[in-house]
Amino acid sequence: MFSRRGFIRVSSAAVGSLALRPFGLLPALAQSGPDYRALVCIFLYGGNDSNNTVLPMDDTDFQAYTSIRRQLALTPADLTTPTTVSGSPISFHGQLPSMAGLFSSKELAVIANVGPLVQPLTRTQYQQTGAPVPLNLFSHPDQQRAWETSYPQGYSTTGWAGRVADFIATQNYNANTIPMFLSTAGNNLLGTGASTQQIALVPGEPLSLAGFDNSAESQARYAAVTKLLTLNSGIALAQAANQTLSNSLADAQVLANALGKASPLKTVFPATELGAQLLQVAQVIQVQAALGMRRQIFFCQLGGFDTHADEMNTLFGLYAQLDPAIAAFYAATQELGVADSVTTFTESDFSRTLQPATDGGADHGWGGNHFALGGAVSGGQIFGQFPTFELGGPNDTDTRGRWIPTTASDQYGATLCEWFGVPNSVLPIIFPNIANFPTQKLGFLG
Repeated sequence: MFSRRGFIRVSSAAVGSLALRPFGLLPALAQSGPDYRALVCIFLYGGNDSNNTVLPMDDTDFQAYTSIRRQLALTPADLTTPTTVSGSPISFHGQLPSMAGLFSSKELAVIANVGPLVQPLTRTQYQQTGAPVPLNLFSHPDQQRAWETSYPQGYSTTGWAGRVADFIATQNYNANTIPMFLSTAGNNLLGTGASTQQIALVPGEPLSLAGFDNSAESQARYAAVTKLLTLNSGIALAQAANQTLSNSLADAQVLANALGKASPLKTVFPATELGAQLLQVAQVIQVQAALGMRRQIFFCQLGGFDTHADEMNTLFGLYAQLDPAIAAFYAATQELGVADSVTTFTESDFSRTLQPATDGGADHGWGGNHFALGGAVSGGQIFGQFPTFELGGPNDTDTRGRWIPTTASDQYGATLCEWFGVPNSVLPIIFPNIANFPTQKLGFLG
């Protein structure tokens, strides 16, 4: 597991946090990389209730939604001005005005009722218990793992993005100066490959080892430390740990050298956790040419979506963080001239039941609505279909509005991967169940 150089493990005591410095490079550096593409995942941990994120506003659907959601129902005053799509109006949560605007300007697409599946599934098949379904449905860790690995029926030591990085590395899409997958939210399974690992960055923290500066004495001590890491102790575990730390320091130096040529981004990011993460991503994208990278995958997260109680107030606050951070990040890609080369997308454990639970919340669901954003996205469209707002209806697992996905997360991921440069012949390695779906790509990326 330590064979891939450049696995930066976060350790504030030993190595600082090896995070990116808070500045970037001139836009020309971002523009100069040939055929550059990046995927940016924003994972909404806890199970985002996407029934209240974006919803159809035609009279029949909205009346059914209001009747079933009761105290969790948004009123028209709580929503953005409706946008007509294929003759039907939709609205976004009122705290997502920028995302609604990006949808209207055709830079953001909605992928409706998507979630982990083994194969296409109907309500009858689900209730007869004969068809294969994801393992431990409605469980946070299991469904997070299903999204991250695309192994919904079992366990995998690699994530789908890690397997993508394995393939891309063999195609010489980058100069191998640093790993392709970078996380601003700690190490995670999504970016773990069979032969590649990830860099974990902590936004706003220094890259260098704590306790060292530029003085001659300090640099001599630093050289001694790095020399010690190369000595053979004869203990396999110690050797692996030393190699990991040594590679981390080397990667930190590569990043520091690139960032040393930086000038600040003009785009202002919100002073929130997600804002800081996306700023760090923008800064790494800004130096991709200096790093020799042609393909990169980034991971960010926003937590707090396990809304069993007080959902209305909780989502109000979370969406107020999500919306400006996403808007700022997209503006930064435009500033850098790479908006067509960067695609941002959301994932989450699951959505939640349309029927409310006690204490003003909703219980764990399954299929939910997600977003893809970027200059290459066929925005202003809905891919897939919203569920029928009917308890016990055709999309319900039972009688609570727990939606069976009509679009598989594998189809969602395969669409992203095709744009990223993964050929059809490799997709079954990345997504083992993709052949079970007659339509393997959704078409939201040009």
